[in-house]
Amino acid sequence: MSGSLPVRRALISVSDKTGVVPFASALAARGVEILSTGGTAAVLAKAGIAVKEVAKESGFPEILDGRVKTLVPQIHGGILARRDQPRHVKEMAEHGIAPIDLVAINLYPFEAAIARGAPFAECIEMIDIGGPAMLRAAAKNHEFVVVASAPAHYEAVLAELEEHGGTRAELRRKLAAEAFGRTAAYDATIALWFQGTVGETFPANFSFTGRLAETLRYGENPHQRAAFYVSGARPGVASARQVQGKPLSYNNINDTDAAYECVAEFAEPSVAIVKHANPCGVASAGTLAEAWELALRSDPVSAFGGVVAVNRLLDAETARRIVAIFTEVVIAPDASTEAQKILANKRNVRLLLAGKIPGAEEAGFSFRSVAGGFLVQTRDNGRIGAGDLKVVTQRAPSAAEIADLLFAFRVAKHVRSNTIVYAKGCATVGIGAGQMSRVDAARIAAWKAAEATRAAGLSTSLTVGSAAASDAFFPFADGLEAIAEAGATAVIQPGGSIRDEEVITAADRAGMAMVFTGMRHFRH
Repeated sequence: MSGSLPVRRALISVSDKTGVVPFASALAARGVEILSTGGTAAVLAKAGIAVKEVAKESGFPEILDGRVKTLVPQIHGGILARRDQPRHVKEMAEHGIAPIDLVAINLYPFEAAIARGAPFAECIEMIDIGGPAMLRAAAKNHEFVVVASAPAHYEAVLAELEEHGGTRAELRRKLAAEAFGRTAAYDATIALWFQGTVGETFPANFSFTGRLAETLRYGENPHQRAAFYVSGARPGVASARQVQGKPLSYNNINDTDAAYECVAEFAEPSVAIVKHANPCGVASAGTLAEAWELALRSDPVSAFGGVVAVNRLLDAETARRIVAIFTEVVIAPDASTEAQKILANKRNVRLLLAGKIPGAEEAGFSFRSVAGGFLVQTRDNGRIGAGDLKVVTQRAPSAAEIADLLFAFRVAKHVRSNTIVYAKGCATVGIGAGQMSRVDAARIAAWKAAEATRAAGLSTSLTVGSAAASDAFFPFADGLEAIAEAGATAVIQPGGSIRDEEVITAADRAGMAMVFTGMRHFRH
């Protein structure tokens, strides 16, 4: 690698004009000759900066509505030539090509076009060709060329020139890596969008990308390193504005995402309290404050140090109740001024305002790494309504039971499998999560409900008269029998076991109503 190299000629062509005028002005003040293209050249010239248009340098005009303007030897030769190779130097002289020492390029705003739902033809025109080519060329030849692929790089380049009179190898290599990352992310976004337009859910080459939002203190455990990347436009922890509190941890982010996705399932004022990525209390009610009390009652012990999500503007009364216990994170679409003041008195509580609630039925992907690869699946956006239920027992559920069954099943979708969820009055009263045996999940959920009953000072178990949801079918009747013993009167499950008849018979024997959904909600 060569050492500090002077910058005598720079090519600047940017869609995002942020900071470009002071950057170019500082370069010009150092005697750097500046080349540019159409829009950027006009901006620089208007600012009184001497600039030479690429078309005049190359002797070839911009053509095809600007699709071709920098794809010429005079530009790419000037970027790619090795200054330490006599043959390269000789060929440059023969063809009248001058070296370009600095390339400042940012790309057509393709991501912004698809984010606002621009028509197909407009999105196609927002696919930059010359920009990525120049970035890659400059990054490849970073021994001799410094590349700035974002306005954020300008300051570092100018500081280097000021301090060292040129650019050092360390900076050039770092910025080259950034440039390759940018073009890779740009192409990945284009590929994913384009594949979607032709109905390719799982193409031969699957690309996805993210923008570094924050380097985290550590991962799930202190000995693990971690970072948070933002990808896509789905409302949630990635899009939220943090109003207060210390930075989010890896586990905070994971739990906050789980809580917000869970509470998004419900149209009524709802609260979800999550601990270790599992809901420990979820409720819907007439007001958020009422929903909070019901969600908290479900498991007040686990709620301590949890993450709280609401699906409405957070009001002062709900905020006042939330801060009565230790809470790590609160996420809401928005919060009233008074609610924000109440939370501000608890400086360690992180308050996130996401702007909107994500659509529970929206399409998307989820990813998981495995050794040597990764798994991709469409997100679980399955929804069951009353009309989808198949009554399989002698007794059909009442209207109140149906409401609780649907509520419990939607909560079960967000609980680690195997899971059983008891609900009454559209509030969870017991959750059994992540068990290897479904009957154990039923028993743990009932035990949790018994603990909540004692904490609430009630004489009758909260599970009496409740509805129970199972995320998958019962392989044996014992799970159903455990639910009956807990006092539940209705059950919702996917069905599909070879022992369905045995399970139905057990439900009839207990006088229970049971419905099949035909849809499973495993969550591993």
